Amino acid sequence: MSRFSVTTLGTASAMPTVGRGQSAQVLSVHGRFFLIDCGEGVQNAMVRFKVPMMRIDSIFISHIHGDHVFGIFGLLSTLGMLSRTMPLNIYAPPAFGPILKFFLSYYGEGVRYEIRFTPLKMKEPEVIYRCPSVEVKAFPLNHGIETFGFIFAERPAPLNIRKEAIEKYSLSLAEIGSLKRGEDVRREDGTVIAAEEVTFRKMVPVSYAYCSDTAPFAEEVEWLRGVDVIYHEATYLKEFSDQAVSRMHSTTADAARCALAAGARRLLIGHFSSRNKDASLYEKECREIFPASFAASDGDVFDITE
Repeated sequence: MSRFSVTTLGTASAMPTVGRGQSAQVLSVHGRFFLIDCGEGVQNAMVRFKVPMMRIDSIFISHIHGDHVFGIFGLLSTLGMLSRTMPLNIYAPPAFGPILKFFLSYYGEGVRYEIRFTPLKMKEPEVIYRCPSVEVKAFPLNHGIETFGFIFAERPAPLNIRKEAIEKYSLSLAEIGSLKRGEDVRREDGTVIAAEEVTFRKMVPVSYAYCSDTAPFAEEVEWLRGVDVIYHEATYLKEFSDQAVSRMHSTTADAARCALAAGARRLLIGHFSSRNKDASLYEKECREIFPASFAASDGDVFDITE
């Protein structure tokens, strides 16, 4: 099992279609599960694609348009019926606050677990969540109402000492501790043992960004620069660029140009318009600009470490 993967639970836009539910994804990062957006049908998708809903650590809501949030009432209720006791973090725009209050006032009797709501108010990327294995940043998108994207970045693993170095330098426990912190060791006889020469990391950290919904904007590429895998909405094919502009969405070309300029390794696209049932057309247009583009389908699992 990959240490960092994403399962796309819903890849349609405003209207679900046969085989495509509304926006939702689950990230699995070192055994922690994070839900991004919660469109209608998210519970069925979790059951269908074998996502352990009771293990959801946190929920990240990009904005309060219905296709990104209509599934939240059912999910919160089900977690209550399943006797969840672990607190649940929800990160969302401030406008989600009244929605949550309404839910709890009418349907909260069976919710015995604590819901910790954090409103998102940042104007540029800002860390909103951190645990030993992952750090999450939120940043504003360009969609008419308050909308946010998210970057999930693995935190660097601790340094390890090369076994041969321990014997070569007869390292003490104190020296090993210093080297593992990345500190060079300087001995009384003038010998310097450089941390970068005798240490290594077992893994190279990777990162994943979620950008839905948004029209292109100047800061986006800079904020995403260096992210390994980007999920970007591509609601419209290029021929409908005028509609993308008027509705503050992105075309296939917008998404592909963003991934190319940001230096991503792979681009995942979704949030497809219901007018077009053939996702291969979206993928083809993106690949004309950024070859490592993939049109996501509901239930797809992408290994971010590959």
